[in-house]
Amino acid sequence: MPKKGRKKREAPGPFTAAGLVRFYEEADVGIKMKPYTIIIIAMALTIAVIVLQKLYPLA
Repeated sequence: MPKKGRKKREAPGPFTAAGLVRFYEEADVGIKMKPYTIIIIAMALTIAVIVLQKLYPLA
């Protein structure tokens, strides 16, 4: 009878075999910002564009 338990034979995924996971970890640099900060900046820019269009119309 076969033993019940976890199989230890797992092949590495295609990403780890190609070294893409390690490249992603090394390339993970940049500005760290919280999501709500980005939303606030986007809303502020949108409001600024709308206000400027009302003050200085192109047509």
